[in-house]
Amino acid sequence: MTKGLLDNAYAHPVPLREGCPENWTWNKRDKSDEVRLYGPRHHIAHFHPNWSNGTAGVRGSQPLNGGNHYWEIHISQRIFGTSMMFGIGTKKARLHADAFVNLLGEDNQSWGLSHKGLLWHSGKWRQYTKAFRENESTTLGVLFDWHQGTLTYFRGSISLGIAFTGLNRVQEELYPIVCSTAAKTEMTLGVTLRGFHNLQDRCRAMITRYVHEKEEVEQLPLPSKMKYYIKEAMPL
Repeated sequence: MTKGLLDNAYAHPVPLREGCPENWTWNKRDKSDEVRLYGPRHHIAHFHPNWSNGTAGVRGSQPLNGGNHYWEIHISQRIFGTSMMFGIGTKKARLHADAFVNLLGEDNQSWGLSHKGLLWHSGKWRQYTKAFRENESTTLGVLFDWHQGTLTYFRGSISLGIAFTGLNRVQEELYPIVCSTAAKTEMTLGVTLRGFHNLQDRCRAMITRYVHEKEEVEQLPLPSKMKYYIKEAMPL
C-alpha cells in the first residue's frame, strides 16, 4: 500500500486552498503520558519534556474518513533521534512504546513518514524522500484524499508525491497521528483544511466566516435544524 517517489518532487499550489477550515486538534485524552499539549486549542505537542526512554505519540481529535483533508505540521528545530513521524492511523494504533521505534507503520493499523525520509506500514519501510535536515525547523503538509484513498506529503509548496494508496478500503476510522523518540521536541498543528462536500457545505462555511459565536447563530432567522448544522462547523 505504499508508493513513493524518491527525490522526485514538483511544485504544487497549497492543497484545498479553496476549501474551508477544519476544527480538529490534538486529543488531550488520546496520547502518551510523555506528550504535553499547549497553546490555543492544544495545537502544540511537546514530546518527552524531561528526557526520553521510548516513543510517544498523540492522535487527532476527530477521524478524517470521507472527503479531502489537508493539514500542516510545524516541526521545531530540534529534529534528531531515532524517529519523528507524521501520518494517520486507526484507534488501534498504539501511542507509546518503551523503546526507540518507528511507531507509525509498525503494523497494519497506521501509515507514517519518518524524519529520515522513510515510509512505514505493516512493519516494512521504503525510501520516499530525502531525510529532514537535523536541527533545522521545517513545515510538513499532509493531504488525505479519502475518495482516491491516497496520502501525500508536502514540503512547503512542493509535493513529494503519493506516499500511500488504498486507504479508502480501510474499514476503521482514520485519525492524524504524530510521534517522536527525541527529548524536548515540538510539533505545532498549523492550517487544517477540508474540501467542500456540496453547495450546502460551502454556504455554511461562508456563514461561519462572519458569525463566530454559537450564540449569534441562534439569532439568525433560520430553522432549528439549519442552526444546528451551522454550529457543527464551529470550534468547540
